[in-house]
Amino acid sequence: MALEGEFHTPNLGHEFFPGGDKSPTDGNIVGREGLWLNDFAGGLFAVDRLMLIRLLMIVILALFFYVAMRRPKLIPRGVQNVAEIGLDFVRVNVAEEILGKKEGRRFLPVITTIFFVVLIGNLPSVIPFLNVSPNARIGMPIILAAVAYIAMIYAGVKRYGFGKFMKSSLVIPNLPPALHILVVPIEFFSTFILRPVTLTIRLMANMLAGHIILVLLFSATNFFFWQMNGWTVLSLGTLAAGLAFMLFEMLIIFLQAYIFSLLTAVYIELSLHADEH
Repeated sequence: MALEGEFHTPNLGHEFFPGGDKSPTDGNIVGREGLWLNDFAGGLFAVDRLMLIRLLMIVILALFFYVAMRRPKLIPRGVQNVAEIGLDFVRVNVAEEILGKKEGRRFLPVITTIFFVVLIGNLPSVIPFLNVSPNARIGMPIILAAVAYIAMIYAGVKRYGFGKFMKSSLVIPNLPPALHILVVPIEFFSTFILRPVTLTIRLMANMLAGHIILVLLFSATNFFFWQMNGWTVLSLGTLAAGLAFMLFEMLIIFLQAYIFSLLTAVYIELSLHADEH
């Protein structure tokens, strides 16, 4: 049962690592495959497939809430009902659960925006012909982590003032003075560097790993199916595994949005009560 044909491994290439160098003659960006508007303004506004998917999903999200809320009714139904279920989920199970009713409502716009932007950005990973989440590339996760980071800093500085917030966040009470030399840098790294970094990497790595696994499973299905010999039956196994993992990926899509918004709320809560930790 010799195998026939070839199996081409997934190539992340320019889709996940876009870039190029300036031409020494005219200054234009060269070497950027798969980009649109590459010749406009020296490539400043160049976009690739992943960026187009990202923009498409943001437009869909905006249109969804516009249609749902343009004529809100006292008794919601249809699209408005779906939108309110989603909003109530974030409000009750994330914002108010972690921050309480008062502070939860105060920071609800930030937490809700993060939840739905992550959710809508994850969805293309299981949508045919899109097949990849824009959040699998580091750009959007960095932006969302920066928003969470700014909200966290704002919450603490607004309540305590900058000096007291930094002191409460970094200095652990009742420690011997000599230990502060060691502990303060560790607390600074943990609080102000590690938090946004882990938010970014967690989202990007989960969506990138899911994309690669799905590509491998369905590529293997295609490879085994067209052998037209004893190996063809293996395509049924890889297809079943691919479909099962796609269902699991749907769960991950929601969980990553939930975890990202939940951790944002937790970090804000820690800043609001910095003097108690």
